[in-house]
Amino acid sequence: MTALKPRATDATDAEQDERTVLSRSYRALSIGIVSVVLLIAFEATAVGTAMPVAARELDGVSLYAFAFSGYFTTSLFGMVLAGQWSDRRGPLGALTTGIASFAAGLLLSGTAGTMWLFILGRAVQGLGGGLVIVALYVVVGRAYPERLRPAIMAAFAASWVVPSIVGPLASGAVTEQLGWRWVFVGIPVLVVFPLALALPEIRRRAAGPAEGTEEAAEEAASFDGRRIRLALAISLGAGLLQYAAQDLRWFSLLPGAVGVALLVPAVRGLLPRGTYRAARGLPSVVLLRGVAAGSFIAAESFVPLMLVTQRGLSPTLAGFSLAAGGGTWALGSWVQSRPQLEPYRERLTTVGMLLVAAAIATAPSVLIDAVPAWTVAVAWAFGCFGMGLVISSTSVLVLKLSAPEEAGTNSAALQISDGLSNVLLLAAGGAAFAALGGGTVSHATTHAATEAASGTHPAAFAAVFLPMAGVALAGVWVTTRLRASAPD
Repeated sequence: MTALKPRATDATDAEQDERTVLSRSYRALSIGIVSVVLLIAFEATAVGTAMPVAARELDGVSLYAFAFSGYFTTSLFGMVLAGQWSDRRGPLGALTTGIASFAAGLLLSGTAGTMWLFILGRAVQGLGGGLVIVALYVVVGRAYPERLRPAIMAAFAASWVVPSIVGPLASGAVTEQLGWRWVFVGIPVLVVFPLALALPEIRRRAAGPAEGTEEAAEEAASFDGRRIRLALAISLGAGLLQYAAQDLRWFSLLPGAVGVALLVPAVRGLLPRGTYRAARGLPSVVLLRGVAAGSFIAAESFVPLMLVTQRGLSPTLAGFSLAAGGGTWALGSWVQSRPQLEPYRERLTTVGMLLVAAAIATAPSVLIDAVPAWTVAVAWAFGCFGMGLVISSTSVLVLKLSAPEEAGTNSAALQISDGLSNVLLLAAGGAAFAALGGGTVSHATTHAATEAASGTHPAAFAAVFLPMAGVALAGVWVTTRLRASAPD
């Protein structure tokens, strides 16, 4: 009996060593993958601040929504490819390829001479972003036990805090002093550290096909051709629909119809059965992710432009209005990670969606001159807290409801719902924005903020925000269907 005591002690030490994501056995991996998310977060906050100036200088305000949706459109293909790649061969290849593509897209956008070339760079970024985000989810599913997954998701959210504060300020200062191009070409240098730290640990913990399936070894050599074709269809369909929405002429109905014809069967084939009707369990989790992310991101994309053109704020101040949201998003994600709140996860998502809807509905109030411009910052802080509750919870739930060999496919479905909703709602918002006078700015100079303010009708912004608030309210109902039905 005494001989067993050292073994028990060793087992206790090992258990103690693995009780947090920063324990010795997880430390390098956690810091590395969180650094990858930090890179993506810094790009999102910095680029969003520089975007209005870039669009004016490239004579492309009428194509403003394309600069965002171009990213999301190609990311849809990247997500499906990453899911296949990760399930069959492990997430390492998808992750490294994604980071390289992400950096290349930044360089292409930063050196663009026309708005369409700028959008092409954003599309290359999107392909990389789609590969990276799904690969990271698979890493979390394979490398961390279920009890640690909420904590690493909270760490992902926390990694947005510093970029949300520093990113808009740094991007605004660089844009005003050196030019918007430096915001794009300067970010790729951040790639080296995450790669050096994370890749060895990913290779050790999550390389190769998923274990536990007899088909894993056979499937490792090939991809599911049908899903790849569906991924191409969903990306092409989303792009055509976005083009039709931005070009409001009668002959745009043709590409719009082709886009819908491609999208419908592709969505049905790539998302869990019953997603479109909010079937209980995994389908509703996937649907909720799209409703939350699409409504919030579509609205947020127009916040800096609204503040610059309607209230005369500088790009720095307009971007800074979103800065507090990084901290509150992280706070919401931290709240959902508390073990004592696990039984109330569905209720947390309901509260989160109510906050998201309220924030989006409040934002256009600053179109009234008597309403202080900082109202947007306060509203967005609450909305981001709600997003922290919802986004992290859906990430945890999709891994909880997935078998190990399906983690990549289901994570891809979650991200497809996220990205596709962004594309479709940005397309709808962009069409409403253009139809009501958006994008009619004269760009003779890049500093003509007052001229821009008189060129875009305030109703164009209201037509974006108010419908998105309605979509977010629909998400409140979806949160009541996240718990799977009890077996008969």
